[in-house]
Amino acid sequence: MAVTVLATLARVYVDDLDVALPTFVELTGEQPRLRFTYRDLELASVGGYLLLAGSAEALTPYRGTHATTIVESIDQVLRITEQRGGEILDGPNEVPTGTNLTVRHPGGATIEYVQFHATARSTLA
Repeated sequence: MAVTVLATLARVYVDDLDVALPTFVELTGEQPRLRFTYRDLELASVGGYLLLAGSAEALTPYRGTHATTIVESIDQVLRITEQRGGEILDGPNEVPTGTNLTVRHPGGATIEYVQFHATARSTLA
């Protein structure tokens, strides 16, 4: 059974979220749908982008992750990861938007998967 993907966001690592956001608002013609803090980072989603802002030190553990994918079920991702020989790098964890999991897939792609809670999921509409 395939994973139901609700959205995939390109990760963009920036020094200052307030400085970066106006450009992405203009590029996408959209306002940020989500904006929140997590650990030492500030994050915002706008259009098909997830902007992550923080110091070089704070961003270092996240730079190897290629994308964030919003899924219907983290359990489906866990099952496929186990079946295909992927490696769980982090999680599942409770995060401000729901539950996340970071996986390194065979072949080397590293993806964060998030199962949104109801409030965050409403931002996808």
